[in-house]
Amino acid sequence: MLNHGLGRVVAAALLAAGPAFAGEAAAQLIQIRTVPVATGDQFLTTPSANFGIAGLTYAVDDSIADGWSNPAKGALLSESSLLSAPAYYGISDGGGAGLTFPITGLIRGENWFGGVTAAMQDIDADGDRRFWTADRLSDVSTRNLYAGGFVGRRLGSGAWSVGIGASVANLQAMGGVDRLYAGADRIDQSGSVRDVRLGAYRESGRDRASAVLVHNAVSMTHDVTYADVSWVQPNLFVPPERVVSLTTDTNLDRTRTWGLQLAWDRRLSAPGWRIGASMTANRKSHPKIPNYNIQNIPRDPGNSLAWELGLGVARSLNRTTAGLDVALQPIWSDTWQEAEEATETANGGTIPAGGKTIENRFSFLNLRLRVGVAHEFEKVGLRMGLEGRSYDYTLEQTNNVEDAFRTQDESWIEWTPAAAAVFRLGTADLHYGVRLTTGTGQPGVASEFAANSPDSGGGEFVVAPEGPLTLADARVLTHQFWVRIPIR
Repeated sequence: MLNHGLGRVVAAALLAAGPAFAGEAAAQLIQIRTVPVATGDQFLTTPSANFGIAGLTYAVDDSIADGWSNPAKGALLSESSLLSAPAYYGISDGGGAGLTFPITGLIRGENWFGGVTAAMQDIDADGDRRFWTADRLSDVSTRNLYAGGFVGRRLGSGAWSVGIGASVANLQAMGGVDRLYAGADRIDQSGSVRDVRLGAYRESGRDRASAVLVHNAVSMTHDVTYADVSWVQPNLFVPPERVVSLTTDTNLDRTRTWGLQLAWDRRLSAPGWRIGASMTANRKSHPKIPNYNIQNIPRDPGNSLAWELGLGVARSLNRTTAGLDVALQPIWSDTWQEAEEATETANGGTIPAGGKTIENRFSFLNLRLRVGVAHEFEKVGLRMGLEGRSYDYTLEQTNNVEDAFRTQDESWIEWTPAAAAVFRLGTADLHYGVRLTTGTGQPGVASEFAANSPDSGGGEFVVAPEGPLTLADARVLTHQFWVRIPIR
């Protein structure tokens, strides 16, 4: 439930985990969310063996996806293979959809290992968009392209492995942006997301440890067009004519993230039991923040420091594996508005050009829970899982111009049940997975008269709501079908 507050809110909301291009493989990038925008599974571009068990990660291996998360963990590949994993997601109530077609190759040699992937994607626009002119092709659907790869090597006796990986996305659309420019008649997006990773992995007896360093860069441009419609009647003898005037705002979205993750897991003496833990740190800078309609303070810069402490336990007995993950995320984020010129304050002082007119300090304490179970029959494998994500933050805002101070609290919970089936046909493995995300939707701002007025102003997205948050619920349904052909 979203709590109500008063006044303006400037919030940092990093909705896109940033593509390691493997859904759960972006685990080293911590999402900072202040609005529950339904964004869809845009970055689900490579397969994951743990899709159906809610992406369990701390004590359960994912030999197909682990190399994309940490290139050195490509050492866990069981064999070389070719894979394709088409995925489709749809957002309810005309909230848009996406279709992704990727091709992936994984190579396991005696000492070397690696992977390469490429994907093309069609993103359908929000069905609620209004256009005063004929739709262009890009108004109906847009194309995104993805490419990535990693390579690694076992060292010495094979206990140590190192690896490096890189990926890039050329984007004409990023999910969720449409919903943050309510009232806009056209939104043209362009830009890229780049990701580089260095990893190390070590096995020693019953213990395993890994480390990965990540740099992720989001660079997007939003050209947002608004239509102002008026009726002109020169005199009483001439019928009124409709006049449409268009204005376009250009917003830049820039976020740079440095991330470090240290992980460890251990096989216990009790049969089938394994425990795991990880610590992740992200340092994010936001030099340019878009001026979304949900906000009224333009292009605030900011910085964020995010931590994740995770613990997992799993047990494999006979043909059944069950596991549980718990992750706690303390996060601090600061954003501010800079004066374009010298500004007089309410107490008679002056803020110089470039000084901070509004300062916003956020403290988050988010929680993520995952539970999953898998059972293997002779030719079929079944998986079920559930993920819950709790978001909670407090804002402390100082208005240096009006000499005012306020606080606001917001919180909500998102649920994602998942299921999958694997069919082993000898020459190939077929996998079908489905998951449903609830608790997200189209956020707005409650006001005395209306919400999300286009005149109020102007993934990773940094959103600045100008009042208490509201939410029109939406559901995201995702299907993924992939085929794996072993190379023996």
